[in-house]
Amino acid sequence: MTAAAELVDNDFLRQFELKTGNDFAKIEYSLQERKIFLTKLIIPEEVTDQNFAGDFLKLVFENVEERNLSVVPTSPEIAKFIRRNRQYKKLLPVGLRI
Repeated sequence: MTAAAELVDNDFLRQFELKTGNDFAKIEYSLQERKIFLTKLIIPEEVTDQNFAGDFLKLVFENVEERNLSVVPTSPEIAKFIRRNRQYKKLLPVGLRI
């Protein structure tokens, strides 16, 4: 899925987008100083792959890490993903625990 996928950072709508068939999976965000607040995860109903959300989040976290930003997950699904994938805890700001 993600090998051919292209993650798009839509600055105007403040969301990461990933094309899925005729629709887009989205993660809405707010950027403040050196922190990116991931506020909402939207996966189209047509997506049936159980690993899709995790693969999408991995692409987003790689992008955030390249930009040298800290991640503040305000969405329960994204916080849950970080708890299950401890390698991304390094992207959390100092003092934030999940």
